Amino acid sequence: MSETATEIDDLISRAKSGDRRALARLITYVEIAGPAARIVTSALHPLSGNASLVGVTGAPGAGKSTLVDKLVGAIRDDDIRVGVLAIDPSSPFTGGAILGDRVRMQDTAMDEDVFIRSMATRGHLGGLSLATPHAARVLDALGYPLILIETVGVGQAEVEIAGQADTTVVVLNPGWGDGIQAAKAGLMEIADIFVVNKADRPGVHETVGDIRGMLELARGRAWVPPVVETIATDGSGVGELWQAIRDHRDHLLATGSLRTRRMIRTAEEIRALVIEELGRDVRRRCSGTEFDAQVAEVVDRSRNPYHVASALIDAG
Repeated sequence: MSETATEIDDLISRAKSGDRRALARLITYVEIAGPAARIVTSALHPLSGNASLVGVTGAPGAGKSTLVDKLVGAIRDDDIRVGVLAIDPSSPFTGGAILGDRVRMQDTAMDEDVFIRSMATRGHLGGLSLATPHAARVLDALGYPLILIETVGVGQAEVEIAGQADTTVVVLNPGWGDGIQAAKAGLMEIADIFVVNKADRPGVHETVGDIRGMLELARGRAWVPPVVETIATDGSGVGELWQAIRDHRDHLLATGSLRTRRMIRTAEEIRALVIEELGRDVRRRCSGTEFDAQVAEVVDRSRNPYHVASALIDAG
């Protein structure tokens, strides 16, 4: 057994005994990727598959981190261990996570049965780190039956979070704007639960009515997303949100949809891994002095780009 494999076995053993530093180190391994990530995944994959994954997404400033903090509290009232993966924008200087979700999750950050990890997107356009499913698997395998994934909520992230979670919660604020634009963004299609946060502000009834009106246009769904009003700062409505999450889980189990969602999610994960591996191979082939010479030949018009590309592919 290699030195790395021995270390990982030790980390897994310590993490199973409640060592949070060992758990954090295992997640770091899967974030970095490479051979160590493969060893971690090989060891923990057989132990995973039991946790519920709940994605929380929405526009920046919607109050997601505060809402997640209160939601974790409600879940802990039921004595359920919770893992939180907070997907942050990457620092342009360090590549690290910069929003500091743990600072905003004051109520639950000190709970020994809550593990919060901020993960950088590392430039991934969809807003989600490619390491997210691997980190969730680590938490799943090491005894966290419920995992919350909070996305940064920009661009394509609202759509992408649906592919990473069993249940997708979309957080909006009163006066959420043009409903047509929201529909184009795919929010109506991906949301399993809508939350109108900051419900003590003007416009909440209009926003709730707008969402329900749009849901009326999408008839024939086996699950009609509920619309929950919350005030995250004081915890109002968070109990109803937690109940809606449990109801959706029951629906997925009763209809067999949970396995279908996980089949789709796993297929996408495997595709991403294949693309990542092929990308490394492409970077290896398209570098070095021989490649530079081929580039020069294209510039000098003695060969064309397709000819060079085909030769690189055939080179194996």
